[in-house]
Formats: sequence, structure tokens, C-alpha cells
Amino acid sequence: IALLPVHGVVIETRAEALEGMPETVETRLTPMPEAELRNAPAGTAFAVLTHDHALDFLIVAEALKRDDAAYVGMIGSKTKKATFRHWFLKSADGTETEFARLVSPIGGDAVKDKRPPVIAALAAAEIMTALVIHNAASNAEHHAPHDRVTAG
Repeated sequence: IALLPVHGVVIETRAEALEGMPETVETRLTPMPEAELRNAPAGTAFAVLTHDHALDFLIVAEALKRDDAAYVGMIGSKTKKATFRHWFLKSADGTETEFARLVSPIGGDAVKDKRPPVIAALAAAEIMTALVIHNAASNAEHHAPHDRVTAG
């Protein structure tokens, strides 16, 4: 994310995982990363790639509750997504509409390459596309001509 035209924030539960981050990337160390999502600005893209499935699920559930997110993606497999879906709908009071916004696995499925640098590049392209589309839709919504004029 350091090379992209975005403000990147890495939220982590482990201090050692934040060591060596580029200076252009904001870092936050917290025991409850899912709580940090509540303060993110509208139009944020959330890419969830933790070391723990349970933590992934908590963070993604929080992100999907935000209907103003530009992107919600989770690294994983189709099996992980199916497991999350079951948990999200039954235990997290999620809806099918919310779940449908989840991109998982991230990086698309057109390229069958499991090398981390390739997945990272594909995910970055996917996220940037979602941000551009979301920003264009938001700008059009705020600058669209009014369909009617009301006089009082």
C-alpha cells in the first residue's frame, strides 16, 4: 500500500508485525482491531488478512455492518468463506445482503497463482478499482442535477 495513492492504515494486535512498515503507512497497535473499524471514514476499503480465522471473522463482520465501505475483502479460500457465511448469518446477526458484499478470496479468481506477491498485486488492483468506482458513485450522487425543484 505504500506505493499506491491511498492513505494506508495497518491495524495489528502484534507489535512485532508492525516492525519495518514503510513510513508512509500509518500503524495502529490494538488488542481489538475490529473496534478500530468503527472510526474509519466513509468510503474506506477494508482488506482483512490476519493470522487467525476467528479474528478475521470479527473484523469482517464489523466491516460488513458498514454500508459505506468501498470494499470488504478477506484473504482465504472458498471453504473459509462458507464457514464465515454460516457464522455471520447465525451468530453475528448478519444478513445475506451484507454478506454478498464480501470479496473472498481477495485478488479475484481469473489468475490461479498462489504466490504471495502475485496475490498482493491482484488484490491491490481489485481494491483500487473498488475505491475508484465508489468515489465516482459518491461524487455523482453529490453532484447530480436535481430531478425536481420545490418552491415554498
